This record gives sequence, C-alpha cells and structure tokens, in this order.
Amino acid sequence: MFRPFGTKSLQKHPAVHSLVEAGNNSRYPLQRATCTFMAACIAILPMLQISPASAQSRNLKLVRDAETEELMRDYARPIFKAAGLKPRNIRIHLVNDSRMNAFVVDSKRMFINTGTVILSKTPNEVIGVLAHETGHIAGGHLIRLRRAMEEAQTIAAIGMLLGAGAAAAGVASGNSNAAQAGGAIMSASPGIAQRTFLSYARTEEIAADRAAIRYLERTGQSANGMLTTFKRFADQSLFSSRHVDPYIQSHPLPRERISQIERLAKKSKFFAKKDSKSLQFRHNLVRAKLAAFTQSPKRVMRTYKGNDLASQYARAITTYRLGNHKKAIRLVDALIKAQPQYPYFWELKGQIYLETGSGDKAIAPLNKAVSLRPNEGILRVMLGQAILSSKSNRNYSQAVSHLRRGLQNDPDMEVGYRFLAQAYDKLGQRAQAEMATANGYFASGDIRSAKAMAARAKKKLKRGSPEWLQADDILTYKQPKL
Repeated sequence: MFRPFGTKSLQKHPAVHSLVEAGNNSRYPLQRATCTFMAACIAILPMLQISPASAQSRNLKLVRDAETEELMRDYARPIFKAAGLKPRNIRIHLVNDSRMNAFVVDSKRMFINTGTVILSKTPNEVIGVLAHETGHIAGGHLIRLRRAMEEAQTIAAIGMLLGAGAAAAGVASGNSNAAQAGGAIMSASPGIAQRTFLSYARTEEIAADRAAIRYLERTGQSANGMLTTFKRFADQSLFSSRHVDPYIQSHPLPRERISQIERLAKKSKFFAKKDSKSLQFRHNLVRAKLAAFTQSPKRVMRTYKGNDLASQYARAITTYRLGNHKKAIRLVDALIKAQPQYPYFWELKGQIYLETGSGDKAIAPLNKAVSLRPNEGILRVMLGQAILSSKSNRNYSQAVSHLRRGLQNDPDMEVGYRFLAQAYDKLGQRAQAEMATANGYFASGDIRSAKAMAARAKKKLKRGSPEWLQADDILTYKQPKL
C-alpha cells in the first residue's frame, strides 16, 4: 500500500536524535522513523551555511510501501553484512521526491527518494547508491563530518570576530586601510571555513566510493550500476544550483572522482555481471508502482504502454487513481492470474476495496497477501483496518491480533495505533485503547499528548505489565535538545 506517511517536524519528533534512550530500551519497542531535510543535510552536506536554503529546511515527505521497502531491504542486506553491519539495526525510509537522492542521518537510518528507484533502470544502480551510503555509516563519517563542520564554523566565527575587531580598531584610529583590511578578513572567513570543510567532505566521499566498491566485490556484484548512476548526474554540476539534483549537491562528482570509480570498478571480475531475472522483475514492478502513484496519469499511460506485467501494474494503479475502480479491479485480477503468488497484487486489490469503502471485500485479498508475507507489518495493519471497517465481519479480537503483530514488526506506523485503539475500545478495554493512543502520539512526535494519554492509561493498568511499562517509559522520556 503506497501511503503518504506525512511531513514531520524535527522539533516535534525524536527520530533524528542519535540513539535516543527510550527508543533503545528493550521494554519499549517503539522506533522513530522521520526527520527533516534540514537535519539530513546537517549530517552530510559538504556545505557550510548559517541560514539553510529552502530546499534544506523543507520537511521530508515520507511514504510507506511494503513492496518497495522489502525490495530495498533485499538490496541492502548483503551490503550491510559485507560492511560488518547488522541489517536489522538499519532502517531504510522512502522519501516522496521525484529527484535522485539518498542520504543517512545517523548509524541507524538511511533515506532514499522514490525518484532514485524510478530513474534507475536496473537493481544494480540502486544497490550502488545504497553501498555508497553504507560506506558513510560503516566509516563513521557522520560523527567526523559533524566535528569537521563544527571546526569549520569555529574557523568562520573566529575570522569574523578578528575581522570585526580589526575593522573597529581601524575606524576608531581613523585608519581607513586597517578598517578595510578588517572587512576583508570578515568577508573571507566563511570562504576559508567552507573550503576547509569541503576538503574534508571530499575525502569522505572518496572513502565511501572505495568502501562501496569493496562491498560490491565481497557480495559478488558489479559496480557498473554505481558508475552508471554517478556518470548520469556528474554533468549536472555544470548547471545552476537551482537545476542541480540534490544528490549532486550532497555528493560532488568531479571528473577525476568518476574516473577513479571507473578504474576501480573495471578491475573487479564481477564488473560485467548482470542482475538476476527475478530481481530485475521485482525492480521493474516497483518502478512502475512508484511512477503510477507519484506521476501524472497521462505521463504514466504514455510510459507504460507495453504488455509486460510492470506496464499492466502501472495501468491498473493509474486506472484506480482516475476513479474507474471496477476496471482497476479487473486489471488487478489479470495480474493475480498471471502471478498468483505475488503478494502485492493481492495487496493492491485489497487497497482498492478498502479505500473505496468496501471493507468486507478487502478482507479476502489482504488475508492472502498476509499469508504470503506474514511478517510485513503494513499488510497486517491494512488487514486489521479492513476488519474494523467491515459491515458484516467485525471480529475485533482478530483485528487486535493482526494490528498488534503488525506493529510489533513495524512500530513506526502511527495510523496502526489509531486502529488498535479503536479495536480495543470496541472490546471495552479502555486502558489498552488509551495506551495504544499514547503510542500513536509518540510515534507521530506529539510527546506532550503522548505523556497525557500515558498518564491516564497508567492509572488503569496493572503495575509491571508490558503496557504499564510502556506508559512509564513515555512519562519518563525526555526529548533531547537539538
């Protein structure tokens, strides 16, 4: 289910703070999954700007889609292992942005634009980007990059102070040359600081390139996709920054760097190796799905005119978006007939029914999707929602079971807590409903409301129970200062 996850505010959400104690507490399983673009840029952009640009200060528009997220995990898993990282400790988030970009903000979160997937013709191109970002995580670049930024800011601040002092002294003494020299120092200081920082950042980018190629080599994969992606965007640095892709701004690609990547990539015995047909098949489907949900219907219909399943998938989604639900169901049924064991065709059918007010009809296809992917939290939350919205099959205990298991596997889904609260309320379990609501508020970053609801729930819960401990965790949680 392709669903916008909302636009999150850094000040209200604990996601971007590194290793928040409550998030790592074993008795409190919630994990935070959002941050702002500004925070991401602070972590990786090789720029020194006191006032963030509008593109940097925009909040991230995150989306959730089980099919795409599963594919990204499958792409990244061998890379993470090759880097000595534990795949279960790193979450990949989807950003609803048509441009190419990927970035990391800490050692546990990687962000990738939907546009990166849509623009990449092969899995290997996306894998190369993920491998590069993994190089930043494994190399500890984020911590050192923040230190380098702090040092650069210090250089700029000292230069500004010295320049201001010299200018003031010159004015006071009537020495116009000294005043002008002081002004020159002030104007030059930010540039010196930025060059110092950029020099460091370029070193880290090259290190991440080399690490990525090592990971690809260790996993028996080609670096050709990474090279293709970087070549595609290298020339953009020649244009004005208004038209430059954000990936270029955060990952400067001078020609000598491209040449070095190409030289190292071609040394590998796996350079000519192609992606498997099964992986390419899944990649094509995800590209089609993301395009169909994010691009104009006219553009999608023009792009996906073939008879392959990816084109049929895109047309089914676009037909649904255009409001022809009956035809969309027929198109999805044709997909299911062609690939009856592919869970996300069943999911799409359930989504169409669910979002058009036919919760009863949504249950069967979503049950099938869950049976094929029992550990996908999004699918179980959708099934729980369908059961709740059903007119003739409202088994609230069953809804609770699916919602709880879905949230255990995917604790970032704030909407799931809302459905869980509804199910508990229907069962007359008021304390559990309040606790689910508190968890939902916390997942959304509304800490004040989460604490208020947790306090209400805690009074009704048995001391020492899992729900009581969760309430206690929320009440004792202190949001770190930025």
